[in-house]
Amino acid sequence: MTNPDSDLILTRLQKLHPKAIDLSLGRLERLLEALDHPERRLPPVVHIAGTNGKGSTLAMLDAMLAADGKRVQRYVSPHLVRFNERILFDREPITEQAFADVLDRVEQANQGLPITFFEITTAAALAAFAERAADILLLETGLGGRLDATNVVDQPLFTLITPVSLDHQAYLGEHLYQIAGEKAGILKKNVPCALGPQAPESLEVIAARAQALNAPLIQHGRDWTSRQAGERLHVEVGSTSLDLPLPALPGEHQIGNAGLAIAAALNLGDLAPSPQSIAQGLEKAHWPARLQLLTRGPLIQALQTGSSIWLDGGHNPGAGEALAAYFEGDDQRPLHLVVGMINTKDSLGFLTPLAKGVASLKAVPVPDEHASLDPADVVRDAQNLGIKAEAAESVETALSTIAKQAQSPVRVLICGSLYLAGHVLRANS
Repeated sequence: MTNPDSDLILTRLQKLHPKAIDLSLGRLERLLEALDHPERRLPPVVHIAGTNGKGSTLAMLDAMLAADGKRVQRYVSPHLVRFNERILFDREPITEQAFADVLDRVEQANQGLPITFFEITTAAALAAFAERAADILLLETGLGGRLDATNVVDQPLFTLITPVSLDHQAYLGEHLYQIAGEKAGILKKNVPCALGPQAPESLEVIAARAQALNAPLIQHGRDWTSRQAGERLHVEVGSTSLDLPLPALPGEHQIGNAGLAIAAALNLGDLAPSPQSIAQGLEKAHWPARLQLLTRGPLIQALQTGSSIWLDGGHNPGAGEALAAYFEGDDQRPLHLVVGMINTKDSLGFLTPLAKGVASLKAVPVPDEHASLDPADVVRDAQNLGIKAEAAESVETALSTIAKQAQSPVRVLICGSLYLAGHVLRANS
């Protein structure tokens, strides 16, 4: 194929299945067989599931391993600006030529048969990873775990489960124990798993599954702990005690994510990074649209001098709690929210933890997303929580309104969707 265009191929692949989400492994297993099983030719795999913190945890683990000289592949979703960002080699996205080539081969192998977009692009990612030497592959689930497309790896080196909370109930179950059961589907026989902090009902389900599979659990609070001590991070994993710099990623919730990444890192056998590499990785880890402070671009220029704009893709109750904790404190500048969400998300649950400290909310549509939640619904939920709220046509319009209404410098948090965050980054880079 000469000068392939990945965007054109991706557009075709989106039309192969009538549903965006149809959890199953059969279609992907068929395609992987046609591709000569790239999932069996991967570097050692660390597989991660959970509701919140997967990307941040893997970003820190990636940085620790890189500081130790390891060659790291990483699969994440969704992307923010370009789809290539999902397939990373040593923290760099796959090149356009390589991505288009592998998509073309996977499309041909599929022969036009029904398969979801996430399944066929995961097949492309696995094929790309299998063709390049590396020390380790960090593999993030897309949704759930048991029937997630990434769960075709039969024998990972290690698994992680970050905190489980309510999200994707239409696909994973209405109750926390049901969602935890789906996440626990990544556990494999005799493969150790590091667990982030869990609600008791989640822990019970995951522990039962681990026991059935003889999968050793490295459990938060029992086998590892992390806490902030002044301007330092104190982590204990088994008999190992580490005094480390705080994570570069901001937010109190990153203390737990860092601890989970370290608990995993120290249990990777010959691949385990040194304490010095762990410290360097914490300071260098980067993960956009997670409490990201925007420092340049037209959006910043729309506000009064001394104002700040933060960007976060969080969209569920757990993310709302983490954001609320971060913006509590001594900063006297009013906090204004610009919120756009997808219609499968619980806007009331997301906004409830944030309600107390918010001066106003502007609800916006998520651009170019047919599943965007109607801003009127977000406004209704916000007003039911006592938040002064109104709809706006766009992020830009919302910021203009905030600027006109403000009497002094403000803080603005743009949040509610990674798709919205991607739009902001594209427009403000």
